[in-house]
Amino acid sequence: MTNLQPPDRQSAPTILVGVDFGLPNFDGQLEELGLLAQTAGLNPVARITCKRKAPDAALFVGSGKADEIKSLAAQLGAVEVLFDQSLSPAQQRNLERHLEMPVNDRTLLILEIFAQRARSHEGKLQVELARMQYLSTRLVRRWSHLERQSGGIGMRGGPGESQIELDRRMIGDNIKKIKERLVKVKRQRQTQRRQRERRDAFNISLVGYTNAGKSTLFNALVKARAYAADQLFATLDTTTRQLYLGEAGRSVSLSDTVGFIRDLPHGLIDAFQATLQEAVDADLLLHVVDAASPNFPEQIAEVQRVLGEIGAADIPQVLVFNKLDVLDAERRPRQLEDTFDLDGVQTPRIFLSAKNGEGLQALRQQLARMVSGGALPAQDGEYFPESREAAS
Repeated sequence: MTNLQPPDRQSAPTILVGVDFGLPNFDGQLEELGLLAQTAGLNPVARITCKRKAPDAALFVGSGKADEIKSLAAQLGAVEVLFDQSLSPAQQRNLERHLEMPVNDRTLLILEIFAQRARSHEGKLQVELARMQYLSTRLVRRWSHLERQSGGIGMRGGPGESQIELDRRMIGDNIKKIKERLVKVKRQRQTQRRQRERRDAFNISLVGYTNAGKSTLFNALVKARAYAADQLFATLDTTTRQLYLGEAGRSVSLSDTVGFIRDLPHGLIDAFQATLQEAVDADLLLHVVDAASPNFPEQIAEVQRVLGEIGAADIPQVLVFNKLDVLDAERRPRQLEDTFDLDGVQTPRIFLSAKNGEGLQALRQQLARMVSGGALPAQDGEYFPESREAAS
């Protein structure tokens, strides 16, 4: 059997493939997939897109496009192919046999990045759970020893059945053990939350699309040293610090959470429920947006969708349009504070640069007003700060 694993996956020449099915979120330039690939240590050398009405049942892209990919890979020396959409186990297996090289999809790529970046005990458990759940559907593709098992005279079942059942049982047992350990970790987090509640803590969580600058803003507000980098998924583990708001005369609890992304695997949303619980239990969400990204409306919509999935859609928000420092003069807003229509709710919006500090004081003042009860959702869905002049 052909060895489908390259000797060194780091910096492996990779071809990116995207299929346009007419959906609104199709990335024609495959920019985000390219960033994900680079974050995982791959080296994108070519990008191929095509249009289809529906996926090909066997090869997802059809035999003609698969031959084109194979020819381009041979020409460029690519050793891996990465699809922007999720592939079924059968499609993935058929493509690998046809192309004679590893074929992976967006889901596995995100799982691998999470596995590389998780640092806390809880984060590692959550990643391992999601990975096991993913592999459980791809036993016959990933493990070549399955094809060497064969049934004989007097044996029940066909080739490889006994080994597959053993592997399924092993993964099932691992999933069960990881879930039990996560339950214990979740209890510990609940105990910590109850302690904060007894101290009458006001909880603020940073949420937003990945690479919007949440960790940089977190560090700027609380003078922390949380890891921050210009890359996707720089932060996976929740970090919580106390933030003193002199204007309100009290401290609040500020948490930095994992970033969201388009087509985030549902298994990861489930597996990271304990981490995302910080957002669910928050009194206020700081929704950080990359103001320099041309795709910020779609990114906001994706964050709102995930917040709805985890039960945090009704928590009051402040929109923080970050990266003001990289906007050219023509794109800079005339006002650094206004409101933004967020799902029918006029939500406070502040433009700032977490990198150079511009606008941070205005954000602290807005937070102080909200913590003090001066900016609460009204019945008609608008936020009313204590003084509209102060926000203009």
